[in-house]
Amino acid sequence: MTMKTWMKTAVALGALALGSQAAIAQDKTFTISWWGYNGEKLNANIIEPFKKMCECEVVFETGNNADRLNKLKIRGGKGVDVIFLTDSYSQIGIEEGLFQEIDRAKIPNVEELYDLAQAPQGNYGPAYTIGRIGIVYDADKVDPPIGSWNDLWRDDLKSTISLPGITTTAGPIVVLRAAAHAGVDPYTQTDEAFVAIEEIKPNVVKNYNTGSELVNLISTGEATVAVAQDFTMASMTAAVPSMTWATLSDGDIATLNTINIPTGAENVDLALEFINFVLSKDIQQTEAEQGVDAPVNKNVELTEEQAKIWTYGKEMIDSLNRVDYDKLNAAKPDWIDRWNEIFGS
Repeated sequence: MTMKTWMKTAVALGALALGSQAAIAQDKTFTISWWGYNGEKLNANIIEPFKKMCECEVVFETGNNADRLNKLKIRGGKGVDVIFLTDSYSQIGIEEGLFQEIDRAKIPNVEELYDLAQAPQGNYGPAYTIGRIGIVYDADKVDPPIGSWNDLWRDDLKSTISLPGITTTAGPIVVLRAAAHAGVDPYTQTDEAFVAIEEIKPNVVKNYNTGSELVNLISTGEATVAVAQDFTMASMTAAVPSMTWATLSDGDIATLNTINIPTGAENVDLALEFINFVLSKDIQQTEAEQGVDAPVNKNVELTEEQAKIWTYGKEMIDSLNRVDYDKLNAAKPDWIDRWNEIFGS
């Protein structure tokens, strides 16, 4: 073989090897389990740029927290590479051994997060956004303004309040606040807590189970007060500009959306790369500016107008109340039964 022929052969073999590696990468499928909400923006902001980085195909499993977590459990932790859940449901997944512990050295952007988001549930997935549960009200129709969770029991609010259903993320928070209103422990004095739930019933016009259902109740004027998560605020104020987030003397409740890697994930390295990408300053900035998610990366800077719909900034995040989901999840089946006896299933 002449030198010229050998060089041609070597180049050809090298090209073949590179082509094979590219083909393998293209054949790799990365599977994400999430809600599917804001799909177009998430696809443009996260999925398409990540596909270029990983040279892989990306597919989705969508649905609510309970359905997707149950599917993962049935499959023994297999079938998806990352799963997005609220912290109440990710706690269930942790307790049932469905998630891997995460080596934070492999997601360096976690160091840029607010402390609350870095390791909210130990060595498992970080939070990629922080929200809050509080009270919203129509300032044009509710006077005096709402300033405490105890105001939900005010006599002047009869048939004006919409509460979240007990199986929603925010629903069990109502039980916690009812116990606080009654001055009892919700876990050891459950009867007294639900007496307070009975007492609030005359003020409740309807329970809601989705954000869109709540926005409809507010936009039609059927409800003027609600216990809500902050991601619904932009839609509510678009429908009713006088809707206001109450400043509560006893504080809002933190809700964290987490990303975890299931025990049966096939692409763990890609999953770590994806989590790090989602936590980056650039992605967090874009998502916040476009009204998708509140940022947890401390380097994100928002204008006052951009920030007003979000749980944003160290002062606000540090003021939030946390929930012990170990206790809450254990109590929830009993609470659901008691709630349905009062409001109907």
